[in-house]
Amino acid sequence: MLFNVDRDYQLLTHLGMSGTWIISPTKLIEKHQHIRIKTNKEFLTYVDPRRFGHAYFFNKEEKEKYFKRLGPDIASKDLSVQFLTEVFQKYGERELKPFILDQKFFAGSGNYIANEVCAHAGVLPQRKCKTLKADEIKAIKKGFQKVLKGTLKGGGVTFSGGYRDAFGSKGSGLSHLVVFHQETCGLCKKTKVKKIVLKQRGTFYCPHCQV
Repeated sequence: MLFNVDRDYQLLTHLGMSGTWIISPTKLIEKHQHIRIKTNKEFLTYVDPRRFGHAYFFNKEEKEKYFKRLGPDIASKDLSVQFLTEVFQKYGERELKPFILDQKFFAGSGNYIANEVCAHAGVLPQRKCKTLKADEIKAIKKGFQKVLKGTLKGGGVTFSGGYRDAFGSKGSGLSHLVVFHQETCGLCKKTKVKKIVLKQRGTFYCPHCQV
């Protein structure tokens, strides 16, 4: 989230896994408060129990330099089939799911998103990018759209001690997950989800639906 402090400076925050900005008429009385902004009418407080978030105080040049390090936002039109095809070909030796977590190419992606995109695309997370076919790349693009639609429809995805919206309510996006921390695949409804570790991150997939 990006806040304009004045004409020259901006506050940028990355929520991580459990960060939340909460709007309240009075000061919050709860643990894990890290930033508090007082306006004329209310308080805006950054709460982050697990401390995975980040905050940056940038001038214009610093902000532009920071954003140049990032790839296209995964919710934007810039994440096109053409873009995906080009980066998968260029970085063909990389494994798909860890690659989707790389912010230099997929800004805004997270672990649950990468798992779910692979599932909806029907592609195993450990596949090398160079092995992806044209129809699979199109399916990955649609996978991003599907996952983000479910997340937004549910008001966010709240894990234990995690995300809340600006008024403190938890999101119901967990109900849209098909493999991430699931016992049974939510797509075929019958296959036990398997868990492996790729690049030190928990990775979930359905051995029936993904190839």
